[in-house]
Amino acid sequence: MNVENNPKTKKQKQQEKRLGRNVRQQQANKKAARSPANNNQRKGTTAPTQKQGGVKNSLMQKMFGVKTAPQTAQQSIPYREIYKDGICRVKDKLYTKTIASGDINYQLAQNEDKTQIFEGYCDFLNYFDNTVTVQLSFINKYGNMKDFEKSIQIPDQDDDFNSIRVEYAEMLKTQLAKGNNGLVKMKYITFGIEAANLREAKPRLERIETDIIGNFKVLGVKAFPLNGLERLAVLHGQLHPDGSEKFQLEWTDLAKTGLNTKDYIAPTSFDFRDGKTFRMGTTIGAASFIQIIAPELTDRLLADYLNMDNAVTVNMHIKSIDQMEAIKTIKRKITDLDAMKIAEQKKAVRAGYDMLRPDRV
Repeated sequence: MNVENNPKTKKQKQQEKRLGRNVRQQQANKKAARSPANNNQRKGTTAPTQKQGGVKNSLMQKMFGVKTAPQTAQQSIPYREIYKDGICRVKDKLYTKTIASGDINYQLAQNEDKTQIFEGYCDFLNYFDNTVTVQLSFINKYGNMKDFEKSIQIPDQDDDFNSIRVEYAEMLKTQLAKGNNGLVKMKYITFGIEAANLREAKPRLERIETDIIGNFKVLGVKAFPLNGLERLAVLHGQLHPDGSEKFQLEWTDLAKTGLNTKDYIAPTSFDFRDGKTFRMGTTIGAASFIQIIAPELTDRLLADYLNMDNAVTVNMHIKSIDQMEAIKTIKRKITDLDAMKIAEQKKAVRAGYDMLRPDRV
């Protein structure tokens, strides 16, 4: 008797272990919420602390919309809902969409072409007003090696060239082993607006999406919007950076299992107790904030970061501000730079160096 494999049943079995952990975790959280110690805290017998889980209450309110620390891995992922069309409700009134983009041949271009590309890029950024928040994401992540190997396999055919196909496939496998450690490089732009509800946010997000894709087309860059499952797959890849676990979800699974989208992308745990590093499941990472105040900035800065043979994510957050506010910010920065210059000159004088005043040079 022939037994046919049911892909859907097989997929559900693959998810059973991970989803079971999430269900048990939710049950444990509900049990802990009903515990006497937690009831005493509700009644006011235990004074609330200023910090929850090492994070200030004000930051909790800004990130998650609540003043208490997240109790589960799912609660630590700061969004409310992701819809099928790719719109994500991050907070009560903040809605976002994401567009994936390709590369542009900038480094190999002539100087005149580079100038034209840069001017087009500036026009692209100046499109966004102060009501739109923008995030540019450059992601280097480890891909699933099994998927890589499947993509270079060449099936045999009914001819005399199978030996050549085998030899070519072996060569590709050898190059894969010597390559970039299985890194997959992706680029996204995420934009968001504030709106009272989804019905109000959707038409404006779609107009902005159309304009962004048009601006990318002018630059010669291919771009396409991500739907809900594609955005969840990106989040899953960020939360499982080793690439060992594949993302598997269909919208019909949510109704059948009673889970939400966060249960399918969340790692086993988050650990933020260390001030310099954090842990997601078995992966240890670190986050750095870079503020660059320099008279010159090379156009190779971002490329040098992304050319590292490691899993790294670079996010650039862009928000337009009012012209008067921008002038005030520039004046404050100039004042800060002048203060730093004077402080360094004073140190040099105390060290015995003769410093010339700028107005007497």
